[in-house]
Amino acid sequence: MIAVIIAGGSGTRLWPLSTNSYPKQLLKLTGDKSLVQNTYLRAKSIADTVYVVPDVSHAHHLKKQLPELGEDNFIIEPGRRGTANCILTALCHIAKRHKADEPIAFLSADHHIRDIEGFAHSFNIAAEASVANNAITLIGIEPTYPATGFGYIERDGEAGGAKDVYKVSSFKEKPDFVTARDYMTSGKYLWNCGYFVGSINTFVNSMKLFTPNLYENYKKLMAIKDDKSKEFEKTYLNLEKDSIDYALIEKVKNLLVVPASFDWIDLGSFKDLHAANLSDEFGNHFRGKNIEYLDVANSYVRNEEDKPIAIIGLDNAVVINTKDGILVSRKDLSQKVGDIAKKIQTKQ
Repeated sequence: MIAVIIAGGSGTRLWPLSTNSYPKQLLKLTGDKSLVQNTYLRAKSIADTVYVVPDVSHAHHLKKQLPELGEDNFIIEPGRRGTANCILTALCHIAKRHKADEPIAFLSADHHIRDIEGFAHSFNIAAEASVANNAITLIGIEPTYPATGFGYIERDGEAGGAKDVYKVSSFKEKPDFVTARDYMTSGKYLWNCGYFVGSINTFVNSMKLFTPNLYENYKKLMAIKDDKSKEFEKTYLNLEKDSIDYALIEKVKNLLVVPASFDWIDLGSFKDLHAANLSDEFGNHFRGKNIEYLDVANSYVRNEEDKPIAIIGLDNAVVINTKDGILVSRKDLSQKVGDIAKKIQTKQ
C-alpha cells in the first residue's frame, strides 16, 4: 500500500497557535511530536511508500520535520486549490512511479489518533476491500455523541459478505442536533472523517463514470511530464477550487465503508484540542511557563511567551498567549475562532 498525507491546510480555528505561515499540522499539540510527525508514524504502519502533499508556503517546514523522506516524496501544491485538486496532483505523481492497481490510502495530517494497531487494522481491511471490489473504500468513525459539525455516511448492508465492510447508501450534510441524535441512535451512520483508499485505476474509473470534469483536469495534469515545472504550476493554479467530497466521493455510486477500529479526534477547535490532552482534577490543561491561576475550571490555557499570564475565576475558557496574538474565548464557542482569525489576517 501507498500512503498520502494531505498536509496543506491553514488551521485558522486554532489561531494564534496555528497561523498561515506555520499551520497546526506542524505544531506539537498533543505530545513531543507534531501532528504531521505522528501522522507519518501511522502512515509507516500501513505503507511501503509515504508521500506528503504540502502547500508551497510551508513545504520547507514539512521537509525539516520529516528528514527521513526524500525530495520525491514531497508532492508540493503550487497553491491551495482544495482537496480535489490536491489529490489529483498526488494521483498524477504516483501514476508515473507505481503500478496502477496498488491501493493508495489518503490521510489527513491534523487528526489525533493513539491506537496505531487499530488504525493499521482498519486501513488494511479497506485496502483489501478496495482491491477485491475495484471500489473507493472509506473509513468512517463510529459516532460517540450527536455531533453537528461532521458529515455522516449512511451504510447499507455488508459488501459481498465481507466482514466489517459495508456499502455506502448516502451522505448527509452536517445535521442539526435532533437529526444527529437520530443518526447516532439508529446505528447506521458513521462520521465522515475524510479517509479513503483506492488505486489509480479505481480513481480514474470513478472519475470517468461520475465526474468527467475532474477526469479532464487529471488528464491535463498527467500530460505535463514535470510536476515541478512552471507549466504544471500555471495549469494547476487555473483549476477551480473544490473539495474531494463534493467533486468526487459523494457522486460515486459504488462506494464502500469500513467502520474505524481506532480512537479519533479531529483537532478542529480548542474544545477538541482540550479533549485530546490530559486534564487535572478540575478539568484544566495548562501548557507553558509563568501561568498563575485561581478558581479556574474546565479550561485550556497555553502560554508560549516568557511574560506571565494570570487567570482568575474562569470556567469553560480558552486562554492562549503567543507572539502572534492573544485569544480569550468561551471553550464552547471556540469553533468561531476561525472567523476572528480571518478578520485579523485581512488586516495584516
